Amino acid sequence: MPQIFDRSSNALARMSLVLTGLIVIALGVTLDQLQRSPWVTRQGERPDQPVPFSHKHHVQGLGLQCQYCHTTVEKSSYAGIPPTRTCMNCHAQIWTNAQLLQPVRDSFYSGQSLVWTKVHDLPDFVYFSHEIHVNKGIGCASCHGRVDQMPLMYAQNTLQMEWCLDCHRNPGKNLRPTSQIYNMAWEKPGEEHPVWCSAADDKDGVPTAQSVRCTTEDPTKSVAAQTALTPHIVLASAEHSGSSVPLGETFTSVQEFTSQEDLGRFLVVHYKIRTPKDLMSCEVCHR
Repeated sequence: MPQIFDRSSNALARMSLVLTGLIVIALGVTLDQLQRSPWVTRQGERPDQPVPFSHKHHVQGLGLQCQYCHTTVEKSSYAGIPPTRTCMNCHAQIWTNAQLLQPVRDSFYSGQSLVWTKVHDLPDFVYFSHEIHVNKGIGCASCHGRVDQMPLMYAQNTLQMEWCLDCHRNPGKNLRPTSQIYNMAWEKPGEEHPVWCSAADDKDGVPTAQSVRCTTEDPTKSVAAQTALTPHIVLASAEHSGSSVPLGETFTSVQEFTSQEDLGRFLVVHYKIRTPKDLMSCEVCHR
């Protein structure tokens, strides 16, 4: 019986198998990179809004606090979008005839809410609570970036599951004193700019994170720093041994931190942060 396939067919078959494998691998890598790309995550995308609201102008320029507009950020799963009357608290007196703000005035007088395009939009099956993150020491800038430097709002981070899990595996690297939650310019402690913290005993009805107080000024040299840490501290320095802090309180000594790793470990303990295993359980985000 004559041979049907040439001897070179074996080599061609092997080459085709290798080529198919390479194509599958390349396709997988491409799709993996694609789903992380800004084209999918919409990082850096500045969607059209009914009014080109500038966080840079209002936060950095005018000094408005986040909670003035986002009133429910500390007590709800949603930060909240301010009603038109919040805008009109100021714009009923300034820029009253600006054409740029005509949609705001129309909304206020008609009672119809402005329809904003959501920038940080999670899937419907994901449960995220602003309340727990804010009250456990996660700053606004950790997720939203330097909002005070954004003329137009955009998403700085992916908000994908791997990005969330990266923090949940080691939350200490992003924790900060609760007094610095809304400080966009907060810097992690270092050798040249340490942070001093003290912790008091937990009290019923008081969030655990509020038992910790921190300052960026040396409490052995600054009265203001001592006041910021009172009534938590008893300074160990000899020159301050006659501390005049009120009696009847429970105190702990001040600790100095020169790295975020050390500060994070301290805050994880005193903020009563759950273990990474608990933080990564499915029911934390999927309800």
